[in-house]
Amino acid sequence: MALLIERGSPLPFGATPQPNGVNFSLFARHASDVTLVLFDPARPEPAMEIALDPHYHRTGDVWHVFLRGLTPDVQYCYRIDRHPNFHNSWHRYDPSKLVLDPFARCVVGGEQWGEPLSQRPLRRGAMLAEPFDWGEDQPLNIPLADSVIYELHVRGFTRHASAAVAHPGTFRGLIDKIPYLLDLGITAVELLPVYDFEEADTNRRNPFTGEPLLNYWGYQPISFFALRSAYAADRRPTGPAREFKEMVKAFHAAGIEVILDVVFNHTAEGNELGPTYSFRGIDNAVYYMLESGGFYRNYSGCGNTLNCNHPVVRAMINSCLRYWVMEMHVDGFRFDLASILGRGQDGSVLANPPLLESLALDPILANTKLIAEAWDAAGLYQVGSFPAWGRWAEWNGNYRDDVRKFVKSDTSQVPALASRLLGSPDLYHPSGRFPYHSINYVTCHDGFTMADLFSYNEKHNEANGEDNRDGVSVTHSWNCGAEGPTNDPEINRLRLRLQKNLTALLLISGGVPMILGGDEFGRTQKGNNNAYCQDNDVSWVDWSFLPRHRELHRFFRRMIAFRHRHECLRRVNWDQNGRGPHPYIEFHGTELGSPDWSRDSRALAAHWSCLGEQIYLLANSYWEPLKFQLPDLPWRRFADTALRTPHDIVEPGEEKPLRHPTRYEAAPRSVVILVA
Repeated sequence: MALLIERGSPLPFGATPQPNGVNFSLFARHASDVTLVLFDPARPEPAMEIALDPHYHRTGDVWHVFLRGLTPDVQYCYRIDRHPNFHNSWHRYDPSKLVLDPFARCVVGGEQWGEPLSQRPLRRGAMLAEPFDWGEDQPLNIPLADSVIYELHVRGFTRHASAAVAHPGTFRGLIDKIPYLLDLGITAVELLPVYDFEEADTNRRNPFTGEPLLNYWGYQPISFFALRSAYAADRRPTGPAREFKEMVKAFHAAGIEVILDVVFNHTAEGNELGPTYSFRGIDNAVYYMLESGGFYRNYSGCGNTLNCNHPVVRAMINSCLRYWVMEMHVDGFRFDLASILGRGQDGSVLANPPLLESLALDPILANTKLIAEAWDAAGLYQVGSFPAWGRWAEWNGNYRDDVRKFVKSDTSQVPALASRLLGSPDLYHPSGRFPYHSINYVTCHDGFTMADLFSYNEKHNEANGEDNRDGVSVTHSWNCGAEGPTNDPEINRLRLRLQKNLTALLLISGGVPMILGGDEFGRTQKGNNNAYCQDNDVSWVDWSFLPRHRELHRFFRRMIAFRHRHECLRRVNWDQNGRGPHPYIEFHGTELGSPDWSRDSRALAAHWSCLGEQIYLLANSYWEPLKFQLPDLPWRRFADTALRTPHDIVEPGEEKPLRHPTRYEAAPRSVVILVA
C-alpha cells in the first residue's frame, strides 16, 4: 500500500472513512506502544503494521493516525503493549495478540456459526462505507403504554425447517415472518443479542447426542457496535448491516418496532483465564471492575463485570446506543442484568448512577424505549426501585411469579394478583412512575415456555451437560398430574385452559405485556428451563405447532386485539383525577363489594370502569366452580377459558349478551372476561 501517514484526529473513535483516506482513533490510557495492523481482506496475514509515535499520534489518552490514500475496504486490528517495568496485575497487555477496536462498526471472522475457536479466523475490524436508502423511515415512537412486545431469537425463530423461509436463521428470515407477526397484533419485536458475540466458547457436549453445546442465546458480547455476521444471509463485510437495516425498514413499514437486547454488564473475555478479544488487551484496568491482585469482580456470573460507570466506558455505551438509534433506526433497548449499570467502580450500589442518568436524559434517546432487567447475578434485586428518572421501564419479575402462582392455585395470591392487574402500583407508584413502566411477562427466553409451565413440575436440563444443576429450581410450574407429554385428554384440556388463563391475565393487566415467541402456539423446550446452550430443536421454534394449536393461537390473537380495542387497559396514569393509585378499578369477590383477601382465597373479580368502557374480570383458580354476582349492567361475554372453541373467545366487538346479566358461574380454574 502506498500511503501517507499523518497525525490524524482523536475524534471520532473507531475507523472513519474520509474522502481521501481513513482516520483511526483508539483510547488506551495505560498503553506505551500501539501498533495499527492492516489486512488485505483476501489474506489472513497482515499487509502492513504501523507503529504509532506516542509524541505525535497521541492526544491525552487517545491514539490516532490518518492514512491518506487508504481505501475503506481494508480490515484492521491493533497490537498494544506497556513497557516491561510497568507491568503489574492490573494490566494484561500482550503484543503477540491482535485486539479488536471496541468502536469497529463491522467485524469479520465470525461468519460461520458454531465454528470451533481453534478453527475460527481472527476477528478483525472493518468499515461500513456504503450508503443505505432509508427513504422516509424513522423510529415509530409507539407509546410504551400501547405496546405489546414479542421476544424472539433471530436464529431460532426461523432456523427450523418448518419455518419455510428462504434464508433460515437470519435477518431476512425475520422479514418473511412479518405478515404473521402483523396478524398476531404485536407492536414490537425484542431481539435477543444481535451484535457480535462468541457462541463457541465451551468444549462441553450434549451427553445424549454428543453434539457441541453453544452459547446460543448470545450473551457473550465481543463487540457492541458490530452485528453478528452469522445472522445475515449476506455475510460479506457490509452485508449484515445492510440486511439488518432492510429488516428494520420492513418492520417499520408494517408498524412494528425493533427493540434490541443489549449486554453491557460483561464481555466474552471471561475471568483471568479467559481469552483476549478486545477490551482486556486495550485497557484492562479501565474497562473492567478489578479487585486487588487484578482479579475480576463478577456481578454478572460470567467471569467479569464491565466498569460501566467509569467515564470512558460510560461514554462508549452512550455512543453505542446513539449509533443504533441514529444509524440503525432501532426503537428501544432491553438491558441485560441492568442493575450492574448502577454499580460504582468499586462495585458499590450507587444512589444516582451516572450512566443510568445520562441514558435517561440523553436528548438523542429521548423517545427511545429503555427497559431494565432490574437485577444482577450477585443478588441485587431492584424491581420497583431501579433508578429511573421517570424514564426507565423494568421487566417485572414480581408479576411473573405472582401471576404464575395464582394460576396454579397457590395460597395467599389474591392480593398480589390485584396489584399486578393494576399495573403494580405497590412497586411503581411510590417512585413517581406509571403502569407502563411495568413490563409484564409470564415467560421469557430464560425459563420454561408457557406450555412447559403446565407440563413439568421440575426442570429437565440434563442435555445441558451439567447434571441438571443449572437453571432455576423454583419454577412456580405445575404438570397438572403428569410429568411431560401425555395422551390423557383431561390433563391436556386442563393444560390448555391454564395457558389461556395466563394469556388472559397478561393481556388485561395494567402495564406492558411481553410475549415469548412461540408461546402463542404451544412451543415446548421439553422441560429445559435453561436452554441457553441448545442450538437445535429444543430452542428453535417449530412452526408445525401452529396448525396443531390453532385454538391457543386464536386465543392469543383475540386477546391482543381486545387490549388494543380497550383504552382503559392501557392507562398512562394511575387514576383519572390524581386522587390515588387506582379508583377506576374496583375489586370484588363472589359477592359484589366483598373481595376475599384471605390466605385460602383463590378467586377475584375486577371491574374496569373508565373512558366510557366497562370490563369485568372473573379469575377463579379454585378447583370447584364459583358463582359470581355481577353489577347490574347489560353484560356480554368476550372470553371464558373453560368453554370449548369457538365459544372460549370471540372477536372483539362481537360479544354475546348473557342470559343472566347479574350472575355468572365460573368453572374451576378459569378466567372470564365480560364487557358492557
